[in-house]
Amino acid sequence: MSEALITEPTALLAFLAATLAAIYALSRWPPLEALFNYLPPVIWAYFIPMLATTAGLTPDQSPVYDWMSRYLLPFALFLLMMTIDVGAILKLGRQALLMMVVGTIGIVLGGPLAYLAVGGLLEPDAWKGFAALSGSWIGGTANMVAIQQSVGAPDEALGPIIVVDTVVGYGWMGVLIFLSAFQKRFDAWVGADTAVIERLNQTLQSIDAERVASRTSDLALLFGLAMAAAAISVQVGRALPSLGDPTIISGTTWAVLFAVTVGLAVSFTPVRKLERVGGSQVGFLALYLLLTSIGAKADLAAVLDAPAFLLAGVIWISIHIGLLLLGAKLLRAPLFFVATGSMANIGGAASAPIVASVYLPAMAPVGLLMAVAGYILGIYAALGCAWLLGQIALL
Repeated sequence: MSEALITEPTALLAFLAATLAAIYALSRWPPLEALFNYLPPVIWAYFIPMLATTAGLTPDQSPVYDWMSRYLLPFALFLLMMTIDVGAILKLGRQALLMMVVGTIGIVLGGPLAYLAVGGLLEPDAWKGFAALSGSWIGGTANMVAIQQSVGAPDEALGPIIVVDTVVGYGWMGVLIFLSAFQKRFDAWVGADTAVIERLNQTLQSIDAERVASRTSDLALLFGLAMAAAAISVQVGRALPSLGDPTIISGTTWAVLFAVTVGLAVSFTPVRKLERVGGSQVGFLALYLLLTSIGAKADLAAVLDAPAFLLAGVIWISIHIGLLLLGAKLLRAPLFFVATGSMANIGGAASAPIVASVYLPAMAPVGLLMAVAGYILGIYAALGCAWLLGQIALL
C-alpha cells in the first residue's frame, strides 16, 4: 500500500463519501451551477480523488477499494434495472426505439473503426480503454465501469477516457442543442411524420411519475435486496469460467450480467414500485461512490494520452452521426428522435432529457425513457463492442 495520510479503512471510506457529498453540495450552489452544467458531478467524482492520491492524501491501493469494486457495482446495477418501467419504454413507438438502436450500432461499429485508425499511436492494451468508453457511450457511467472491470482495463486508463467522454460527448451535445433551431428544415428533408410526436405526447400522460417520501422500511428493503443481489452475483461470478481470448466475459462480467438480468426480471414485479421512494437514486449513489474509489487508484499521468484518444473520439462519434443520419432518412424520423436517440447513448439519463426539452419542452420524459432503454441495451451491446476491439488488438 502506498504511503498516504489517510489509510485506515473507515477513515478512507469516510473521506470518499465526504468528497462526493461536497461535490454535490457545490453543484447546488448558484454561482457554480453553470460550471456543473458543463462539467457534471460525475466528472469531479473521478478526478478529485485522483488528485488526492497524487498529492499523497489517499493511497493508490487499499482493501476498501477492492471491496467497493467487488460489491457496489452489482448493488447499483441491480437497483437501476429493478426500477425500470419496461412497459413505458416499449410504448415509445417504433421510430424512437429504432433511432436509439441505430445510435447504439454506430457506437458498436465506430469504436473498432476508430481504434483501427489511431491504435498505432497508443499502448497495446489501449483497446481496453476504448471498450470502457463504449460502455459509457451506450448506457452511461454504470456501463463504463462494468466494461472496464470486464476487460480488466487498469483504473488509470479511465483518465483519458473521461476526458474524451467530456470533451467529445458534451461537445456533440452542444451541436445538437444548436441544431434544434433547424428542426423544420431537417424534418422536411427526410420527409418526417411529425404526427408521431403528438401520439407520443399522449403516451406520456399514462406514465406514472409519482414520488413519495422514503420511509425507513422502504430504505431497509432497498438496501437488503440490493446487498443480497450483490453478494449472490459475486458468488455466481466466481463459480463460472472466464470466456474469450482476450478475456471479455470474466467473473466480474458474469456477476454484472447476473445482477442486470435479475434486476430486469424483478422490474416486472410489484417491487418496481420502490422507484417511487428513490430506488434508482440509491443505485446512482452507490455507483458514484464506487467511481470515487476508481479515481483514487488512477494515475494523473494517464491523462496525457488524451490527444490520441480525442482524435479517436472524434472519428468514433462521426461514424455514430453518419449512421443516425442514414437511419433518419430511411425511417423518415424527425430530428427530435435523432437528437434524443443520440444522447440516449452518448449522454445517458443526465443529458438526454435536457436535449429533448430543448427541442420540445414537454418531451423531457421521452429523453429519460430512451436513456433508460440505453441502460438495458448498453451492457450487452458494449460487450459486443469490447469483443470486436479485442479481436482487432490481436491483429
